[in-house]
Amino acid sequence: MTSVDEPAQTNGRLRDAARTQAEILDVATQEFARAGYDGARVDEIAARTRTTKRMIYYYFGGKEQLFTAVLERAYGVIREAEQQLDVEHLDPVAAIRRLAELTFDHHEQHPDFIRLVSIENIHGAEHIAASAKLGRIGSPALEVIRRILAAGQESGLFTADVDAVDLHALISSFCFFRVANRHTFGVLFGRDLVDPAQRAHYRTMLGDMVIAYLTAERAAD
Repeated sequence: MTSVDEPAQTNGRLRDAARTQAEILDVATQEFARAGYDGARVDEIAARTRTTKRMIYYYFGGKEQLFTAVLERAYGVIREAEQQLDVEHLDPVAAIRRLAELTFDHHEQHPDFIRLVSIENIHGAEHIAASAKLGRIGSPALEVIRRILAAGQESGLFTADVDAVDLHALISSFCFFRVANRHTFGVLFGRDLVDPAQRAHYRTMLGDMVIAYLTAERAAD
């Protein structure tokens, strides 16, 4: 009998470990996003991949570790996009608009990410808290926001004394709500927030809101 500590061979050769793990994560992402953490089944994930339940346990250790790996990869995608964002050549107003658009585009293109984050919040962020990788990953966007805010305040364009985390929350909340609440909002108010015909409108509106907040006249204390 093959030891659980050794990957089984298929067709006389070892599977490509990286490809197999990526396939497992692809399917696991869909299954956790669809059924939630409690509802997802490792058996179902295995059935939809070219591997076995035993191999999933070999690579990831169990359902909890698999979900954590799914979260780590999902957050890694947005963090990588943030790291690649180049706004140094833009003025502060254009730079903060571009940053908001990056979050808008990512959340729209990755609805499973929105579902996974919602699920993790239901579980009190316990998997994120236990992940050393996510603890180190941080958010490159925060440092970008700090530099943009400093440049905007130094130039006099930005009048608000805003914390980078608060501004990040402001941007993320609109982008997250638009995807997470699409169906309930649509039923209650008769408007599809992710209607392609309205995409440019909402994308521009987000940037306008952020810039209006940063440049608004402030009453003297």
